[in-house]
Amino acid sequence: MRRLIRLAAVAALVAAQAAVPGPASAQAPAAAAAAASPNCSLDNGIKHVISIQFDNTHLFRDRTNVASDLEQMPNLLNFLTDNGTLSDNEHTVLISHTAAGILTSLTGLYPDRMGQTVSNSYFYFNNANTPAFSSSFKYWTDLVDDSTGLEDPLPNMVTPTGPNNDPKNTPAPWVPFTRAGCNYGAVSTANVVLENTGTGPFGDMSQAFGTGSPEWTAAVASNAAPSGTAARAKALTDYVGIAIHCGAGGGICAANATNVANSRPDRLLDEPGGYLGFQALFGAKYVNPAINHGSACVNNTEGQPVTDPFGQCGFPGFDGALAKNTLGYVAQMQEAGVPVTFAYISDAHDNHTSSFPAPFNPNFPRASGPGEADYVAQLHAYNDAFGTFFARLAADGIDKSNTLFVFTADEGDHFAGGDGTAQADGTLAWSHTNCSWTTTPACPSNQIGEVNLNLKAKLPAPVPAFSLHRDSAPTFYRNGNPARTDPALRQLERDVFSVQAIDPYLSSAPAPVFVQMADPVTEKALHMVNADPRRTPNFTAFALPDYFVTDVNPSCGSNPCIDYHFAYSHGDIQEEIARTWLGFVGPGVKNIGRTSDVWSDHADIRPTILALLGLKDSYEPDGVALVDFLDTSAVSTDLRAHHESLVRLREVYKQVAAPFGPYAMDTLVASTRGIQSGSATDDSVYIATENSIASLTSQRDALEAQMRTALTNATFGGPLASEQDLKTMIAQGRDLLAQASALAAGS
Repeated sequence: MRRLIRLAAVAALVAAQAAVPGPASAQAPAAAAAAASPNCSLDNGIKHVISIQFDNTHLFRDRTNVASDLEQMPNLLNFLTDNGTLSDNEHTVLISHTAAGILTSLTGLYPDRMGQTVSNSYFYFNNANTPAFSSSFKYWTDLVDDSTGLEDPLPNMVTPTGPNNDPKNTPAPWVPFTRAGCNYGAVSTANVVLENTGTGPFGDMSQAFGTGSPEWTAAVASNAAPSGTAARAKALTDYVGIAIHCGAGGGICAANATNVANSRPDRLLDEPGGYLGFQALFGAKYVNPAINHGSACVNNTEGQPVTDPFGQCGFPGFDGALAKNTLGYVAQMQEAGVPVTFAYISDAHDNHTSSFPAPFNPNFPRASGPGEADYVAQLHAYNDAFGTFFARLAADGIDKSNTLFVFTADEGDHFAGGDGTAQADGTLAWSHTNCSWTTTPACPSNQIGEVNLNLKAKLPAPVPAFSLHRDSAPTFYRNGNPARTDPALRQLERDVFSVQAIDPYLSSAPAPVFVQMADPVTEKALHMVNADPRRTPNFTAFALPDYFVTDVNPSCGSNPCIDYHFAYSHGDIQEEIARTWLGFVGPGVKNIGRTSDVWSDHADIRPTILALLGLKDSYEPDGVALVDFLDTSAVSTDLRAHHESLVRLREVYKQVAAPFGPYAMDTLVASTRGIQSGSATDDSVYIATENSIASLTSQRDALEAQMRTALTNATFGGPLASEQDLKTMIAQGRDLLAQASALAAGS
């Protein structure tokens, strides 16, 4: 679920739902060959790219007696294992949320170089040095302060550039494809599509269509309509969530007069090498007729139009990006001459009834437990959707012989719940009620839901003024943004780490809430400090994964209490959250089946894709091509010539560089020990520890850059490091890892 931030209490919204006639079924050829895209030039015989990223969809089981998500989707699972490679040793990044996971996958960059170091929302320090809220989900070129542009005028997607690390807009992920002549379609894909209907100076509607345009005027009217109505949803349905970035020469944007009229300039002012003359189609209102013979509707895999909750054809909402809807759009795009599609599918473990923009419902959406009837039914529907999808593509001539398929999930989850109650039909029942207590919890054994904790109420008085990004791994922003050694800030860190509370899933007695902490020194080691200094948290606290930590009283009763609406925790550092899966099928991909042999993370997805396609970015990625999964003939001659040394370098590089690698995790352990130490009169342990981490991370950053250059050049062309240089970097990396390990051990 694309959760930005949870409110302590949900106000009931009373609104009349406008009656909207149901749309007629959109017609599409049942087995027509995919439209040609003659200007799209890719390597290894690849004619199509289909990349799909799930929200929190699991390969590993949440309960041993219940089949996992992928096990209950055999049409997808078997497609991956029978035809390609499925790695169960893939990892996300920090902070481990939807935005960071997807955007790292799209760019091949860790959060410090693509901008989303805290997500799915974050705070920044405004001109008064007080924390201000912003969302991670915005169109690619939007600003941090997208209201006035005055409080923080830097891009939301920000990257350091040049010798001075000047902050610029992160290069857009569709550019190598469109420059190669390929139309690039996006379905619910983070920040590649319009994300909001904002009509302020820097809102998505203003930026894409222009203030005063008919689309902008329609959005103004839609935004003014009562919440929970068809009129209020209309602009989102028409313009958000669906887009095509058209290939060089105009691509599908120039296919006919209607598309020409509906396309808009694809503006990327900071793009290296420039990006003038490119066009895009924004929103289902303009994409649908472009890909479906002029029709206003596109069918899902069940043959019914994709609609919003009010029956209006178009974008169904991000939580409405069910498999049948997303896959219907992807197939339609591919058939219409959009050979590169990147898409998102919402999770199956949440019951998405009444999801935004539907009218408010106090009971839904909500989490479902493993084995629960609605969860099982949702996975069955997902499995059917994939069966229909693969059959439809095969009938179109789109298959593993000419198509690169990529599937993954943004991150894993920790399931916060007890044990389901067995039912006669083989499903499990879960208690969808809040659980509150005065002294000793008495929650039912089949309770479901995260433990909500108002941290501020647990801190000793007087509580200093700060804002908290609500999460299982909350980030803290102290008013005034003091230096990290400020005595009051240091005491706040100690007080936070000392907080105890009851987690009923673990014990009926109070116990520590937090397990690790990082200040800006270690946040940098974790790739959590980007090119915008206003966005660096004063510190981050990683809690036990059952907790959802807030700064207001929970809506479920006591403090803490269990809220049944949310039960799948992420953002944190635990293995079940960090580890996920990644699958490749297509030309140049080995048929290994399921494997755990290669440790990888989401930064590796993009360079692997580009290496197969013969494309390259304008920057060095943080990820590396996963050559172990690729045929020897599909990779560069340099990779073949120095394969063994480069594989060893890659292994050490990931250990040194990855947010969930041993270097990062060891520095986090050391940082925690330093942060919880000391007093107002003696903070020497903290100072010494953080100085050591800062020194090591400075060395790490320099070595990481050297390794990154060597690996990038070997994959995409450029001066190749000598065998001796490769061995030297490997030795330096191992020495750095040993130093970090010793620091974590306290030696």
